[in-house]
Parts: sequence; C-alpha cells; structure tokens
Amino acid sequence: MHPFRKAVENRDEAAIEALLAENVLFTSPVVFKPYAGKAITAAILRGVMRVFEDFVYVREIANPDGRDHALVFTATVDGKRIQGCDFLHFDEEGKIDDFTVMVRPLSAAKALAEAMGAQFDRIAHEAGQAAGATGSGEEARS
Repeated sequence: MHPFRKAVENRDEAAIEALLAENVLFTSPVVFKPYAGKAITAAILRGVMRVFEDFVYVREIANPDGRDHALVFTATVDGKRIQGCDFLHFDEEGKIDDFTVMVRPLSAAKALAEAMGAQFDRIAHEAGQAAGATGSGEEARS
C-alpha cells in the first residue's frame, strides 16, 4: 500500500501534508484553475476529508518506476455516491508535485462543488495561516 493511501485511509493529516512537495500543483475536479503550493493543497485535502463520507480507495495503479500513481476511490457527498481517481506524480525526493482529481457522476461532482464551496473560507484561512508561517505565498494559477 502506498504511503499516501495509508495516510488518507488513516485520516493522518500530518502524514498527508508531509508527502506534499512545496511546489505541488493541485488540479481540482470542480475548479478551473489549479492551485499551486503545499499550504493550499493541504488545506483543500483537509476540507475534502471533512465533506467526504464513507471514503475508501478501491484500487491502486502504479507506474513501474513508482513516480506515477492512480488511486481509485468511492465516497458519499451530501447523500450522493461519488467515484473518483487521484492521479499523483512524485518528484525525485518522493514528494507529490502534481495532484489531479477526477470524479463522476456529474450530480455527485456538483454536490462536491457545493460542499467544498461551503468550506472555502476555512480552507483559505488555513492556507493563509500555513503560508504565513512558512513565508510562502501560494495562490491559484491561471
């Protein structure tokens, strides 16, 4: 089992954040612009853990060199069953530097967008606090 999968399944926020590269690029299934940086990505992932219910990874697919992983998951959001995949790329140090999420069906993606929208102020606050502590200024990329 990959360490990221183990950290997520154990809801270990510190371990999840430790696996993120400082320059990680997070591409959300429900927002057009990707988010750049560890602080905002970690805050988004904490928000996702608050809104997903019954989350479980059901399949793990890895590139032979170990730098690319696809983790297929299921969860529930606001009563809607969601199926998705986390696409992860790891840098030379074994940190996630590219994180893309895709989900289906559309009704569940809309429920996820609404649930995460309700988390946005908290996510921005958490990311701002973390960025201030590290002196980095992350923001969404165009």
